[in-house]
Amino acid sequence: MKVYRGIDEFENVENAVVTTGTFDGVHVGHRKILNRLGQVAENVNGESVLLTFYPHPRSVLQPESQIKMLNTLDEKIDLLEKAGIDNLIIHPFTKEFSRTSSVEFVRDILVNKIGTKKLVIGYDHHFGRNREGSFEHLKEFGPVYGFDVEEISALDIDEVNVSSTKIRKALEEGDVQTANTFLSYSYPLSGKVIEGEKLGRSIGYPTANIDIEESIKLIPANGVYAVKVKVGGEQFNGMLNIGVRPTVSQSQDKSVEVNIFDFDSDIYSDEITVEFKQRIRNEKKFNSGEELAEQLKQDKEVCQEALGA
Repeated sequence: MKVYRGIDEFENVENAVVTTGTFDGVHVGHRKILNRLGQVAENVNGESVLLTFYPHPRSVLQPESQIKMLNTLDEKIDLLEKAGIDNLIIHPFTKEFSRTSSVEFVRDILVNKIGTKKLVIGYDHHFGRNREGSFEHLKEFGPVYGFDVEEISALDIDEVNVSSTKIRKALEEGDVQTANTFLSYSYPLSGKVIEGEKLGRSIGYPTANIDIEESIKLIPANGVYAVKVKVGGEQFNGMLNIGVRPTVSQSQDKSVEVNIFDFDSDIYSDEITVEFKQRIRNEKKFNSGEELAEQLKQDKEVCQEALGA
């Protein structure tokens, strides 16, 4: 897959079959569009082109919304490559760009810059300033500018009954199993292992504290989770806590820390990825370190069962 960091970098291809959107999560609904995009490109002996925007338009136009993303940019690139996209254009989204009218977007970007021969979009797709452009507009523009447009039907998308908003809500409630079903992959969090207070080690459950470097990335609800852990090219089982650690800390700062099963290596400063499989329980305060250790023993057993270990 060729990746272009802006529309002006794009190099024209024969028979460009194009779709456009944010595609946060690259979930099963998105895959309906991407699969059709690939089919059409193959049918016309062309190449698929996906035009997306970064940062997310809502974070630029409604910063107070503080929207969190399902994917970091690197995760999205990886997922789109796995989905078989030939060309990915990541265009910077700014307030100035948001003022592009629907006519300018079609004429200047889709036609003149990308050379669109066929456009494939999801139903109820809107584009251009104030989301003024619609499928009806595209059907009018098509004959004028020499491209065809195909809308994925509401039936096809509703069949999977999924949206990025629903997935965000599930994760915010800790329902990672529903989120994973909608995504068709296990929700990941990545970051660098940083030094903590080593309190877990003192009760027999050493943890790796993960610094989530991407502030836009959605962190699931507080609680204890069964996770798969990828570190140093290997995968392990583990249990992860998200929260303020009320038993051992007075701080209200949220932390993400994972106890990796059957693991005893120094991984400070290493990159680590956890994939959420199941939420085990809420975070809660215990009366002593011994009580916490006993609960963690039970948590580990539940996590091992959830992970098939």
